[in-house]
Amino acid sequence: MPSVEVNHISKTFGSVRAVDDVSFVVNPGEIFGLLGPNGAGKTTTIRVLLDIFKPDAGSVSILGGAMTEAKKNLIGYLPEERGLYQDISLDRCLTYLASLKGLNPGEAHQRIGEYLERFDLASVRQKKVKELSKGMQQKAQLIVALVHQPDLIIIDEPFASLDPINTQMVKDLLLEQRSRGATILMSTHQMHQVEELADRFVLIDHGQAMLYGELETIRRDYSSNDLLVRATTPLPPLPGVIRTEPHNGAVKLSLAPEVSPQEILGMLVARGICVEQFEIAMPTLDEIFIRVVQGRKEDKA
Repeated sequence: MPSVEVNHISKTFGSVRAVDDVSFVVNPGEIFGLLGPNGAGKTTTIRVLLDIFKPDAGSVSILGGAMTEAKKNLIGYLPEERGLYQDISLDRCLTYLASLKGLNPGEAHQRIGEYLERFDLASVRQKKVKELSKGMQQKAQLIVALVHQPDLIIIDEPFASLDPINTQMVKDLLLEQRSRGATILMSTHQMHQVEELADRFVLIDHGQAMLYGELETIRRDYSSNDLLVRATTPLPPLPGVIRTEPHNGAVKLSLAPEVSPQEILGMLVARGICVEQFEIAMPTLDEIFIRVVQGRKEDKA
């Protein structure tokens, strides 16, 4: 049974179609990416999932059916906009919000204390929330989403305002949540983050689903006839290579359509070149997205 099942949902605000016939499934125990640029319809989709907005068309199933009050305690939600009480201490704010998810004071105190230590927030627990930096508030909001150990975690732009150290900390935490069996739906415009974490994804632009499926399958579908080669010596000119360019310490070789990677490898070995890296140049999600969106614009032109 899917943790989330979205069937042809649409949502319009005035003359703006924010979500346009979007469908996808999130399987139990996976990290699923909801991707797209700012304004693509990601947050509206999440609000439909959480029953904050009613769809104009289509349906949503959460944890086996319609949203209920009981299910809300099984869900952890990190909104894009922070929802913390600003004029009370961080400790009091977190304890109160944990109580709304059914934690008793003893459980809340223990779990919150552990998270505050992990996120380097223990020293500011008595400060008012409004006195904390944006990054600190982002980490505090994440604690609220996770403290009750939810079955389904929905996080909207989880890495906003975080420095590289805290970004890695959050990634490690999300992987731990998946390891304990939680399902994670992660919405972001930072596609390189999803490449590191997600099993599958849907890519939305202007409210429409443009790509959907397994990350590696889609990358293979959009791969070109290019290679990444790193050798101990400069590469000689090779028949069938129509262009070369530096690429992250390696050399990117663009091959003629009739030339295979195996032929290039054979040439290098025959010439005694010591090869340290040899792989198909798989496109990034950013590159794939640009190709898809540009193709969409050209089709409309």
